[in-house]
Amino acid sequence: MYPEIHIGPLTLQTFGLMFALAFLAAGALIWKRFEEIGKPVDWAYEMGFAALIGGVIGSRVYFLVDNYSDVKDDLLGNIFSGSGLTWYGGAIGGAIAVFLWAWYRGFLGMALLDVAAPALALGYAIGRCGCQLSGDGDYGKAWDGPWAMSYPDGTVPTDQTVHPTPIYETLAMGLGAWILWQLRDRVRPGVLFALYLLYAGAERFLVEFLRRNDDALLGLTQAQLESVVMMVGGAIWLAIVHRRYGGIGRPAANQAVAAPA
Repeated sequence: MYPEIHIGPLTLQTFGLMFALAFLAAGALIWKRFEEIGKPVDWAYEMGFAALIGGVIGSRVYFLVDNYSDVKDDLLGNIFSGSGLTWYGGAIGGAIAVFLWAWYRGFLGMALLDVAAPALALGYAIGRCGCQLSGDGDYGKAWDGPWAMSYPDGTVPTDQTVHPTPIYETLAMGLGAWILWQLRDRVRPGVLFALYLLYAGAERFLVEFLRRNDDALLGLTQAQLESVVMMVGGAIWLAIVHRRYGGIGRPAANQAVAAPA
């Protein structure tokens, strides 16, 4: 594990480095997509900055609310602490900030959601690399399988071999980002984001069975309950589109497939 990298007198946190890299990679993907659809490419900077600010605030607020009993004695100190970020809170805060930016730019619609979908998946995949490098406690339950790992030097250390769940999530969401990117011009507006909700929700729901989070309701963790909401929302969205249009593919793509060779 490499929670920190020392370069002379400078100490860099690997989680922070991966966090920054995630935003840069997602921004590059958004830049490319804006270029493809004829929008100003510098919007990628603005959108990424809005997502960064909203995401950091949202993830921090979500963490404090979710762990209020542990932080209430020093609430002010914990607000400005360097630790304690929650992905779902970051997603909510980032989404609110991006929606406000899109409203300001007149870009609030299905196209915005579809532009964001592959970038969200890519950013999540890279972010989990930070969890793996820092050993921040996002690893899984005890396991002695062929690729089990221990995190003795992590920020949340363990000498016990466990499931390296950050690696699982990086691989799964990296694949998801690639799939969504390949489908970007093949589906109707809004469908790409619905597919993201379905895929990302399923990925997190399944990996939670291997993680160490406590059950919240019906034998499911809080993250699994939130994942169920994502999956149901994505499935309903796709069902509505399919019922309304008879399919989720773009008409031109459907005609191209049906045309004789």
